[in-house]
Amino acid sequence: MELFVEQGETRMDCELKIASRFNRPFRIMTQKEIRIGGFMGLFSKPGVQVEYYFTPQYYKKPAVMQEHSFIQPEEDLETRKRKLIAAAGKDPDRAMQSGKEAADQIINALNELKEKLENTAGKNEHPSFAKAAGILRLNDFSESYINSLMERMKKELSLEKLEDFDTVQEHLLEWIGESISIYKEDEIMRKPRIFILIGPTGVGKTTTIAKLAAFYGIGPEAVDVRMITIDAYRIGAREQLEKIGNIMQIPVSFADAETPEQAQQVLRKEIAIHKYIDMFFVDTIGKSPKDASKIGEMKIILDGAGRNAEFHLAVSAATKASDIENILRQFEPFNYKSVLLTKMDETEHVGNIISVLAEKRKSISYITDGQAVPSDIKKASVVRFLINLDGFKINREKIEKRFPPGDADQFKWR
Repeated sequence: MELFVEQGETRMDCELKIASRFNRPFRIMTQKEIRIGGFMGLFSKPGVQVEYYFTPQYYKKPAVMQEHSFIQPEEDLETRKRKLIAAAGKDPDRAMQSGKEAADQIINALNELKEKLENTAGKNEHPSFAKAAGILRLNDFSESYINSLMERMKKELSLEKLEDFDTVQEHLLEWIGESISIYKEDEIMRKPRIFILIGPTGVGKTTTIAKLAAFYGIGPEAVDVRMITIDAYRIGAREQLEKIGNIMQIPVSFADAETPEQAQQVLRKEIAIHKYIDMFFVDTIGKSPKDASKIGEMKIILDGAGRNAEFHLAVSAATKASDIENILRQFEPFNYKSVLLTKMDETEHVGNIISVLAEKRKSISYITDGQAVPSDIKKASVVRFLINLDGFKINREKIEKRFPPGDADQFKWR
């Protein structure tokens, strides 16, 4: 079996070149990433080189192939014309004079093929690209995220796979799943564990803190937990958490003070007094991400929790992508470990969340999808996001095999 080599910007580009030149069934044997173009190693761009062969029953070595079995992709058209005429058994110079009409036909055909290749490679003309982009937009994925998936399709999917849109969907779901990062706790966890939930106003932090406290503080495997709130200013906040604590029989503390510095001392004292507690869940003041001074004051207070404190950022799933980016950026001073996604039940699409968190390299710890305590909170998992995508043909068994639930965040008490 004789192997031939072709180079191009993508695998699809290589296949289009081979198919248009030979019109013969072929198979790709190997594929590797290369650098093409440039001058003395400079200004080159990424590309693909494939090795291929023609199926035996159809293959006949083309006369225009060079001995080293490599066709230069940018071969001069005039040279190619002379080769084709010579391959037909004619002297090139005489053929140029006596067979001008035949030569012109060859040149026209070559020009048409070249134009077709350039248009197809540059505009993603295959219907699967437009179809895939449409489904992704339906799910509110960002344009930059969509473009990255389109580039991956060009590089990794053959023409044969592009023809089968079910296969295209399977690859898209796998790539989306790979971009979702699930939070994993530190290997070494010191006692007490201090879980602090920060975030903008209106995302449901107080209810979420209550759900987490119930998740760990109620049941056969319960540990000693305590809730603390520094939100003494919001009307009804204290009473709300106190009532929830009484129902669940989980103690609640309040870090009230006139200044951030005083509140810091109160918080530090509360944790020191109850140091035997396994886990603290700290509810914080909701702040607008635009209010930098207030966020700074809250950071002063929360410094009282000590170095073992872990911050998680609550974000509503119904928030648009540009606002999510702003929230992530404004709360960066807290060095939060993950994003806790709230109000999943209040949105139809999750592409905005997946896009932004993937691009910002942020992980997800928990998902809430209702007001019930503690049932409406779940550990984040890749599968949970993928099965909520619209327009895709979902094979849940295959998705769970690729992204096992065991890979989800495990907030285990050690």
